[in-house]
Parts: sequence; C-alpha cells; structure tokens
Amino acid sequence: MRAVVQRVSRASVTVNTEITGEIGPGLLTLLGVHRDDGENEVKWLVDKIINLRIFEDDAGKMNRSLLDTGGAMLIVSQFTLYGNCRKGRRPGYSTAASPDKADALYQRFISEVKQRNVTTACGQFQAHMAVELVNDGPVTLLLDSSKLF
Repeated sequence: MRAVVQRVSRASVTVNTEITGEIGPGLLTLLGVHRDDGENEVKWLVDKIINLRIFEDDAGKMNRSLLDTGGAMLIVSQFTLYGNCRKGRRPGYSTAASPDKADALYQRFISEVKQRNVTTACGQFQAHMAVELVNDGPVTLLLDSSKLF
C-alpha cells in the first residue's frame, strides 16, 4: 500500500456537487492499493500513519501523533499512486490492485482507522472526486508498506 499523508487544518472531498467527507484538523490520506497487498499491509500502514509524530507540541516541535491530538482522518482512494511513469508518456497501472480487491482493502483500511477511535471521513471509491485541503505546515509524507521509500 502507498499513502500520501498531508497534515491539514481542514480538508474535504466532493463527488459531483455533494461533499462525501470533510474534516477539521488532522490528516488527509490518499491511499493506493498494490495487487499483492493484504491485511498485514493495512494494519502496518494504519499503525504507521496514526502514530506519526508530525503535530507540534507546546514547544513547537513535531512530537505529537494524530492519536495524541485527537485529530481526524480523511481517506481518499487513489489508484494513480501506483502509476509507473518510467517508460513512455502514459503511466502504467499494472501493479495496482484490481478494483474489487482495492475497494475491499480500502474499506478495511477505513474500518481499521475507525477501530482506533479516530474520527474518520472518506471519499467514494472509483468516483471522480474533487479534493480540497489546507495543508498545515506544509507537511506531506510518502509512505509505502513495501518500504520502497
């Protein structure tokens, strides 16, 4: 699994003209699923994200996690995180999970975050979405369950 995690003061996702998910302070997580991903990758990535110490403490240092701050998470599926742009000019997506598998693991990811008592909002799988955010910092991190970066 891959994730782009952004610390936000607010974020929302809209499908057509309807807001499907909206949060205040917390994390926007863009989530991509690899064809070989499973339950272990879901649990590892959820644990990693919610415990990242990327929120400021009273001294202004990034020492607090999402769990420490009580912030929320907006989770948006994004298969293009597995776009391979090494050859040619059109990205290839052969390593991305099939839609059925990706949706199941996306839903499992959402469920796992909720089980950790994090206020959670989400986008709509396979929909054309408009994501709006105010990146706080800015803080943006790339995570990969295969630890490629």
